[in-house]
Amino acid sequence: MAIIITDECINCGACEPECPNTAIYEGADDWRYKDGTKLTGKVILPDGTEVDAEDAQTPISDEVYYIVPGKCTECKGFHDEPQCAAVCPVDCCVPDDNHVEDEETLLNRQAFLHNE
Repeated sequence: MAIIITDECINCGACEPECPNTAIYEGADDWRYKDGTKLTGKVILPDGTEVDAEDAQTPISDEVYYIVPGKCTECKGFHDEPQCAAVCPVDCCVPDDNHVEDEETLLNRQAFLHNE
């Protein structure tokens, strides 16, 4: 399952630099698939959608930091636990019960994002 940042977020930013996929962005900031990955130019996402990895995408939250589900791997392939949750001082980086994913899916995403 992907991790989400709840409304309890205090916008401290501790989580952002910890993400190995650059899946965490400050509220209201645009995001890109290329940020922190090896994706460039036109790519076909695992769901079949074609995107330009360099195009700005609409922020998921305007208020607090947020995690892009399509880039979150729960740190699989990098760390033993999600680093955002490990450093969050208010424990607002939590599993998203509405977006449950198995380890194989997360590892496949990690390989896709980093061309491995």
